[in-house]
Amino acid sequence: MKEHGVIALIKKHVLTAIGYMIPLVVAAGLCMALGQFIDSDVRNSTSGIGYYLYKAGGFGMSAVVPVITAGVAYSIADRPGIAPGLILGFICTEIKAGFIGGIVAGFLVGYLVLAVKKYVKLPKAMQGLMPVMVIPVLVTAVASVLMFTVVGQPFAWLQVTLTEAISSLQSGSKFVFGAVLGGMACFDFGGPVNKTASMAANALGADGINGPMCAKIIGGMTPPIGLFIATMIRKNKFTRTELETAKTALPMGLCFITEGVLPFAAADPARFIPSSMAGSAVAGAIAVGMGCESVAGHGGIFVVPMMKNPVWFMIALVIGSAVTGIIYALIKKPSMDETAAEEEDIDIDLDIRIE
Repeated sequence: MKEHGVIALIKKHVLTAIGYMIPLVVAAGLCMALGQFIDSDVRNSTSGIGYYLYKAGGFGMSAVVPVITAGVAYSIADRPGIAPGLILGFICTEIKAGFIGGIVAGFLVGYLVLAVKKYVKLPKAMQGLMPVMVIPVLVTAVASVLMFTVVGQPFAWLQVTLTEAISSLQSGSKFVFGAVLGGMACFDFGGPVNKTASMAANALGADGINGPMCAKIIGGMTPPIGLFIATMIRKNKFTRTELETAKTALPMGLCFITEGVLPFAAADPARFIPSSMAGSAVAGAIAVGMGCESVAGHGGIFVVPMMKNPVWFMIALVIGSAVTGIIYALIKKPSMDETAAEEEDIDIDLDIRIE
């Protein structure tokens, strides 16, 4: 198979997963945003409509990576890939591998399922056990061990390495430190790079150094807002589904819910991720460099009035979002397939035979 054929096949499997992920991201993200709108201190609440909506959205967001993994595995190996794909996705969430790790795990599961189908043979009387027991159990066992011991190790190593690198930057320029934290916040949207930046900001906040917290927040807000700006600048480059997804990403971004851009980060990582990093780095550099500080680590637009130098924070947010939007609008290739990221109908016939 030629290289471009391999790339096309990878993209096909990823786009299938995105088709299942979009409704989850939209439903969960908007529930979280609505919960924050109803109760601006929702993270410290224990009851109320805002709290219930926010918690529901949080549960949905916790399933985003498992759905990506299961979607890729399903695209490769059909229904036998779903169960082990979901389990591996939760493992990726646990080890902080992010959506990139989830995609890798999806390919691992999918091709392991194909291998089991090809090489594991059972007597005819036991064939009905293959899709409901043999394949799910065997693939889950092998893939989970590989993820914990081999495949997931680079993500753990990366997190330790980046933590040490960030620690060495703390005594340097505020602009540089803010740019690094801002750019890292949207490199892998929940993966080891993002988690490292978040942990560094949280640790410094615990010591009373609150500038990095602004870089963390603004780094998560810039990509969704920038995406929306990109769709306004070059609307003809986006499919109808992408335009609608970008509209829902905007309020999520204002509430510091970055996951609304995951469909774009997964489908077009080579263009969208650098665009996001550029805008978030600019925003982080301005915010930290101009002395913005935030005691709160979450809340998005709702905590801006409580920040130190909130006007500069908003200026940084606008400039960074514009940078992301303009760059992505310029470098994005027009989406030709309108149905690429649309939800597919699923045949629910389980095809289980008891003999």
